[in-house]
Amino acid sequence: MPWTKVAIGLGSNLGDPEAQLDLACQAMRSSTQVRQFKCSDYYHSKPLGPQDQPDFVNAVCVFETLLEPEKLLDWLQQIEQQQGRIKERHWGERLIDLDLLLYGEHSVTSLRLMVPHPYLAERDFVLLPLFEVWSDAVIPGKGALLSLIENLPNQYVITKGTV
Repeated sequence: MPWTKVAIGLGSNLGDPEAQLDLACQAMRSSTQVRQFKCSDYYHSKPLGPQDQPDFVNAVCVFETLLEPEKLLDWLQQIEQQQGRIKERHWGERLIDLDLLLYGEHSVTSLRLMVPHPYLAERDFVLLPLFEVWSDAVIPGKGALLSLIENLPNQYVITKGTV
């Protein structure tokens, strides 16, 4: 398996969200299965789901990996478990959430995984940080990242933070 460029979405709104993102980035960066790691700035956004929860901190990291998609998903879920992720409700609070957004320019559909991420094209808190770290990304079935950003509805309010 050759090295493949991937994009991972990160999100947290519990505990110290920025520290949770830092910890997840450190875990990914330190793997021997990862090279050329880069993380976007942190973005703050309102929750998509229930509004009785804190705002989110989001980022996107990109790197090259030798892991195949399902193995990469397993590894990301292991990082979430190590950080104490518990899912209490759909689109609810998260200590850490790691989503496989892109796996090169490949589409992957299995019982456990859909790549590109099914909501990627609709979320500014994903597209904007993704553009920061992989500006020429092409989203399979959707087109160039820049055209997706240009067509975003102005439905979310996000603010860019510092890493």
